[in-house]
Amino acid sequence: MSTATLTPAHRQWRTRVFAATWLSYAGFYFCRKPWSVAKSAIGEAGHLSTDTLGHIGAANLLAYAIGQFIASWMGTRLGPRMNVLLGMALSILATLAMGLTLDVGLLTMLAAVNGLAQATGWSGNVGTMAAWFHKHERGKVMGVWATNFTVGSLTAMWLLGAVLNLGTKEAPAWRETFYVGAAVLTVVWVIFWFFQRNRPEDVGLPPVDDPIPAGTSALPALEEAGFLGLPWTAWGNILLVSGFYFFIKFIRYAIWSWAPYFLKNTYHLTDAQASWASTGFDLMGIPGVFFAGWLSDTFFSSRRGEVALILISAMTVACGALYAFAGSGVVVVASLLTVIGFTLFGPDALLTGAGAMDIGSRRSATFAAGVISGFGSMGSVLQELVIGKMYDPKTGGLDVVFGMLLASAAMGAMFCGGLVLRNRSGRGV
Repeated sequence: MSTATLTPAHRQWRTRVFAATWLSYAGFYFCRKPWSVAKSAIGEAGHLSTDTLGHIGAANLLAYAIGQFIASWMGTRLGPRMNVLLGMALSILATLAMGLTLDVGLLTMLAAVNGLAQATGWSGNVGTMAAWFHKHERGKVMGVWATNFTVGSLTAMWLLGAVLNLGTKEAPAWRETFYVGAAVLTVVWVIFWFFQRNRPEDVGLPPVDDPIPAGTSALPALEEAGFLGLPWTAWGNILLVSGFYFFIKFIRYAIWSWAPYFLKNTYHLTDAQASWASTGFDLMGIPGVFFAGWLSDTFFSSRRGEVALILISAMTVACGALYAFAGSGVVVVASLLTVIGFTLFGPDALLTGAGAMDIGSRRSATFAAGVISGFGSMGSVLQELVIGKMYDPKTGGLDVVFGMLLASAAMGAMFCGGLVLRNRSGRGV
C-alpha cells in the first residue's frame, strides 16, 4: 500500500501511533534524568564521594547497554507494545524507590533496574514505527520523530531542575525530582496504553508494507535468515552501524555527562552559566535531526549512510577545531559544541532509527534497533569510566578529553564510510 492509497483510518492511526511513541521515548527521560539532576544533592545528603556516585551512574549505563540486547529479544516475542509498557512501568517503580533511600547498595541496584527498564524504549518504539511507515518516507518521518530524545532530555532537565531549586539547604528537594519524574512517565504510560498499536493489522487495517504471513513469528526462521533471525547481508550492516553508534554515543554521553563540569572548572563559570553554555549542544540537535531526515528522503533517495557520512565528516572537523582552539575561551568552545550537536544528532537518529528499520524491515526492526543500540551503549559506559580518569582537575586542561572526542568522531566516520561502500557494492540491504 503506497502513501497515496492510505485510507483515512490509516492516517488517523498513524497520527495516534506517532504521538504515542514520540511521547513514550521523550517520557522515558523523566525517569532517566532525576539521577543526573539530583546527583550533587544526593551526594551531600548521603555523604557520598564522587567515586561512589560515578559507580552508581555506571551501573545504570551498563545495565542499559545489556538491556538493549534483552529488549531486542523480548520485543520480537512480546511485541513492541507490551515490551514498552512493561519497561515504562518498571522504570516508574524504580524511580519512585530511588527517591526513598540513600543506601548505596539499594541505589546501585535500583539504578541498574532502571537502566534495564529504560532499554525497552528505543527498540520497541522504532519497531512500532517501522510497521506504520514506508521505507521511502521514513527519513523525513523519523527526522521529526527522533526529536523525542533531545526534547525529552531538555524538558526533563529544565522541569526537574526547577523542582530541585524549590528546596532549601535545610530541606533539599532531591527526593521530589524522582517523584515528579515518575509522575510524568505515569501520565505518558496511560496515553501509550490507549493510543499505541503494534501494526495496522492489529486494528483491522491492511499492512503499510509487506505483510507478515499468517502464522509466522516476528522474525523469519533461522534457516532462512542466517543468524538470529536476520540474513547475513543484514548482519554486515548491523555491525557497521553498531561500530558507528559506539563512537557517536561515546561523544554524545561525554558531552551530556561532563560538559557543564568542564566548563565550570576550566573557564571559572557558575553552575548556571556552565549549564546554559552547554545547552546549545542539545538545542541545535533538534534542527539537525530534521535536516538529516529531510536530506535523506529528498535528495539521497533514502540512502541514510551517505547523509550520515557527510554530517559526521563535518562533526569530525568541528571536533578537530574544538581540540585546536580549546584555549580560545568559553564562547568558542560553546559555539563548537553547538555545531557538534547539529551534526551529531541527525546521523545518530538516522542510522539507529530509519536505518535500523531498513536493515530489519518491519519484521525485525525491533530486533535490529535493539542490537545496534546495545553495542552503541557500550560507548556511553566507556566514556564514563575513562574521561574521569584522564581529566586532571588541577590543571583544568581539556586537550586529552577533546582529543578523545576527535578520535571517536574519526572512528565513527570510518565505520560510516564502510557502510556506504558496502551498500554501494550491493552487499548491503
